[in-house]
Amino acid sequence: MVEQVEKHSPLGGFAARLAAATRASGGAVRLAELPFLTQVNVRLDAKGPAADAVRLALGIPLPVAPNTMVRGGGLAALWLGPDEWLVVGPPGTASGLEARLRGAVGGAHAAVTDVSAQRTALLVAGPRSRDLLAHGTSLDLHPRSFGPGRCAQTLLARAQVVLAARDERRPGFWLLVRSSFAGYLAEWLLDAAVEYAGPPS
Repeated sequence: MVEQVEKHSPLGGFAARLAAATRASGGAVRLAELPFLTQVNVRLDAKGPAADAVRLALGIPLPVAPNTMVRGGGLAALWLGPDEWLVVGPPGTASGLEARLRGAVGGAHAAVTDVSAQRTALLVAGPRSRDLLAHGTSLDLHPRSFGPGRCAQTLLARAQVVLAARDERRPGFWLLVRSSFAGYLAEWLLDAAVEYAGPPS
């Protein structure tokens, strides 16, 4: 008999504290974990036939402009390098997405790897979200420089993250952080968010 193992997100114990910080800020910042997102790493030649096959399989192209992201059909493809992308999808879709991408690239010189367990995701949103993140990164987060559709591998509070700006309908940022650094980064965000807390009621 196969024993079922319950999944635990790296920040499962932080949910109440993140929600409390959101309430304390009066909506100025919103903090939440987005647990168990599907994350599949794709390595291939951006100009080769495998890239076209992946576009057809996903319904969206792999972005070729540095530090950009393409969204559609519930998926997001983030540029990580000239031959590397991270495809992010809803929880529970990792095996299907990985199989679909592996089938698309076929025998091409490419690599498709499920890395969903490697990182967790944090949502940082609200009108002061850029100000909060600016405390910990050297990136220019002004909307002209880092607006919707932009992403970057960078350091936030000395932790390596993939930072992605969400679209206009759902403003804010995704922070994809390695599971081993998730607690540290959540603590940093909670501390930084204190600045935006209103007076005690």
